Amino acid sequence: MIDVHPVADVRAAESALIATLPEGALMQRAAAGLAAHCLRVLRRGYGARVVLLVGAGDNGGDALFAGARLRGRGVGVEAVLLPPDRAHPAGLAAFRRSGGRLRPAEPAAVAGADLVVDGIVGIGGHGGLRPDAAALVDAAARSDAVRLSVDLPSGVDADTGAVDGAVFDADVTVTFGCVKPGLVVGAGAQHTGDLKLVDIGLRPHLPAARLRALDGDDVAALLPMPGPGADKYARGVLGVVAGSPTYGGAAVLCVGAGLHAGAGMVRYCGRAAAHVRASWPEAVVSDGRPSDAGRVQAWAVGPGLGTDDDARALLRDVLASDVPVLVDADGITLLAERREWLRARTAATVVTPHDREFERLAGEIGPDRVAAARRAAAELGVVVLLKGNATVVAEPGGRAFVNRTGTPWLAAAGTGDVLSGCVGALLAGGLEPVDAAAAGAYLHGVAGDLAADGAPLRASDVITALPAAARRIRSGADHARSGGRRD
Repeated sequence: MIDVHPVADVRAAESALIATLPEGALMQRAAAGLAAHCLRVLRRGYGARVVLLVGAGDNGGDALFAGARLRGRGVGVEAVLLPPDRAHPAGLAAFRRSGGRLRPAEPAAVAGADLVVDGIVGIGGHGGLRPDAAALVDAAARSDAVRLSVDLPSGVDADTGAVDGAVFDADVTVTFGCVKPGLVVGAGAQHTGDLKLVDIGLRPHLPAARLRALDGDDVAALLPMPGPGADKYARGVLGVVAGSPTYGGAAVLCVGAGLHAGAGMVRYCGRAAAHVRASWPEAVVSDGRPSDAGRVQAWAVGPGLGTDDDARALLRDVLASDVPVLVDADGITLLAERREWLRARTAATVVTPHDREFERLAGEIGPDRVAAARRAAAELGVVVLLKGNATVVAEPGGRAFVNRTGTPWLAAAGTGDVLSGCVGALLAGGLEPVDAAAAGAYLHGVAGDLAADGAPLRASDVITALPAAARRIRSGADHARSGGRRD
């Protein structure tokens, strides 16, 4: 797991660490790591041109000290001060001594640069960028330069990932000490690029993390692996209640995902039985009540189910069971009318809403997606998987996880039905609900990456890619995918 810490944790840890170090030593550690990553991005030092966008405070100081180190390696470094009279004094002095040049705060300053370093706003920044900074950020985005952010892309809220106006769209972000929430959740995750973590000695001073980003090692350890004596029941039987006369495809996709994500058997009950029989001969299909279907270890209910009285009766029958239940899509819409059905359950429940479904069930999300998921999990007594470009999983006790696998091509009809089948299969396989939700989201994202390969995909392509995704995760080939590598 990659520990993720809010700004308050970082500030407290920095204060504790600074008290044990000579003056300025912590900033020098950060600058050394930053300069090293700049050189890796450039691939050559001598003759390269770097432009620093330098704000007030320590973030700009890190950039200036790193710029001085780059000058010592033969790199041409120029700095744009925003504003000129508030630059970090010691950092600016070191930069000038190194032979670095200052440029006026004009968009033309970034023209022809090999690398633009964003040191405008650090983790204490809130609200939008000033017009002069926004103009430089826009010029950097339109240039051919590689874009690298110091600690956090300017314009991103460090605690929530919220973006208000212009934002530095980084190819690489070099963060110090620990990963901040804004780098991995919300809109900020889309602007972080390749995330690099520089160890500056904060770890002993940080509390236990309540938010973690998944990595491949964690998921590889969670994915069930059948032993020599396993049978289909040992691997887990998933029951699926999905689809309707109008949306038969949702049932086909959810069942198919369950079969490909590791369930030993999938039982289907519902109003799209003919569609499922025609598509998946491996499934055990019934059009009767779920409670009469036979042995299952978990249910997935809701995709394409409809919201009529028949759908309501099917959902209630499933929720009356004593095994874990995943509720998605139309099932969530129905639950929003009958939250008492959740309170009556004796076994675990996982809900997997997108934003609109979440708001029907639990109210407005707001700018902090992690806080919203935690609130809903606590109020409803369920595990919440809040879908998005960086999916958030939260459990009632407050622990939360964020998944960064996947591709924008997964924004396609039916991929949510596939996710339900993935998580349902892992629930049936015996994983704890929060682990099943987190690992299922990761597996689904890797399958999406493989299926798309940079091009459009169909939901059925993701199903086909699930076994290869599981192999990739278990082999370790995907372990760098979640970023946050330590240097």
